[in-house]
Amino acid sequence: MWQAPPAPVSREWLPVLDMPAPAPQNRWTVLLRALLLIPQFVVVWVLSVVAFFVTVVGWFGALVLGRLPDFVADYLTVFVPYDTRVTAYLILTVDRYPPFRFEVPEYPVQVELRPGELNRLAVLFRIILVVPASIVQGLVYAGWWTVSFVLWLVVLVLGRMPQPLYEATAAILRYRVRYTAYLTMISSAYPKRLFGDEPGSEPAGPVSATRPLVLSGAARGLLVLFLLLGLASSLTGSITASVNSDDDDSDDNDSTAPTQRVTAPLVPGPADRAPRGPLGEA
Repeated sequence: MWQAPPAPVSREWLPVLDMPAPAPQNRWTVLLRALLLIPQFVVVWVLSVVAFFVTVVGWFGALVLGRLPDFVADYLTVFVPYDTRVTAYLILTVDRYPPFRFEVPEYPVQVELRPGELNRLAVLFRIILVVPASIVQGLVYAGWWTVSFVLWLVVLVLGRMPQPLYEATAAILRYRVRYTAYLTMISSAYPKRLFGDEPGSEPAGPVSATRPLVLSGAARGLLVLFLLLGLASSLTGSITASVNSDDDDSDDNDSTAPTQRVTAPLVPGPADRAPRGPLGEA
């Protein structure tokens, strides 16, 4: 009996980050990395402000159209790669300075984005749906920066980023790209695969060092460490803020006490002659 062929299985497409394998880096550029990027920080900040307002417009547009308006998609699909190139240089995965241009096909770090149809309900609740991914992205990124000075020293001494550290850092950067793409509605795919891809997940074979991004056991261990460090940093910050708040409240209470002690004896009446309390109360 004739049977209909099975329906094709649709694969969810996730934003892709293509990067070269770790290579030797100039120690002088590693040493001065943050200073060299000051002009880029200013540019990225300005572009980020614009991206915020464009995304707000895009949210309303996506609710109506079921997709991002063309001008919104055009801007965000060049902003996210620009920001990613600057971040990749900052976190020491590449040694080539990012150019001040949107279209740079020759640069070693490339981001592939495919804006498309969007689920209006998912757009409506996007700011709520993205919370779990925001927590993961924030923790692992904070964990990396907690030990960033040590990582900087490692790259400075060795003149290159060790392979496990490179894999873990590339995984963090790729997850950040996917999180940003989902938040700004460039992608309808929820950010995932922080711990890498399965071997052979690219049907046509490897395209770059990060496509597919297959992590070693050491790289996965580093990611777990970064997550734990990020969690510890977050908890420490919360406790410190709570203690400082309590101290401020205590200082406010104490600051009123001397005034009461000074002014109470100056008030005429029985208390001036025979105070029986610590503040001069009768």
